[in-house]
Amino acid sequence: MEYYKLPEVLKYVECFTGPNITLFSTSFVNKPPDPGTKTSRQPMHQDLYYLPYRPANRIVGSWTALEKATIENGCISVLPGTHTMEMKEHHLPSWEGGINTMYFGILGFSPEQPRVHLEMEAGDTLFIHPLTIHGSGMNRTTSTRKAIIGHFAGSDCYVVDEWDPVQDNYVRGSSKVIAGKLKKLGKEWPKEGDPVKQKWLDKSRVVQGKAARWLL
Repeated sequence: MEYYKLPEVLKYVECFTGPNITLFSTSFVNKPPDPGTKTSRQPMHQDLYYLPYRPANRIVGSWTALEKATIENGCISVLPGTHTMEMKEHHLPSWEGGINTMYFGILGFSPEQPRVHLEMEAGDTLFIHPLTIHGSGMNRTTSTRKAIIGHFAGSDCYVVDEWDPVQDNYVRGSSKVIAGKLKKLGKEWPKEGDPVKQKWLDKSRVVQGKAARWLL
C-alpha cells in the first residue's frame, strides 16, 4: 500500500486522474515458468472491461517490474493508440492447454495484429490507460517474472448504475465465482446490492487529496 503513495508514482498517476486520487486495486503477479500448457499467457484485453468506474480517461493502471521482463518470460505487449477505441466485447479464449479463470480476451482479436513488446528492467513502471489493448505471452524461461500492479481513479469518477452490456461475460463469470465462495461460507447471494461491484468498492483507498464519492 505504501508504495502506491510514493510521490515518484503519484506524479505520473495524477497526469491521468487529476490531484484527487483513489487506489482501487492492488495485486502481486508471479508468472512462473510455463509447465507446457501455455496457461501462463494472458490474452489481449482492456482493463476497463473488468471495471465499474467511469470515465475511462480518469483511470490508470501501474505495472511495476520486480524482475526483468523480457519477450522470453512474457513481458507486457500493447497495441499503441488503442486507448482511443471503445470498450470491446471479451470472451474466454478457446486456447489449447486452457486459460486461467477470468482471463478474458477481446473477441475476434487477430494474433497477427502488430504489437509492441515492452521489455523492462526491475523497478521500471508502465502506466497504462484502461482502454489500451494489452496482454502477455507465456513464460518460456526457467525463472519467474514478478510484478506489482495498482489501479487508480480520479476521485471525481463515478460507479456505473448498470454494467455495460459489453461486459456481460465478465459479470456472469464473476458472479459465478462469488456465488461459489458464498456457498462455501454458508451464505446466500444478497437480495440487495451488486457483489461484483462491491468487491471493487471494498478495495478502494484514498492515496492523495479528496476521497472518491463512493467512499463518502
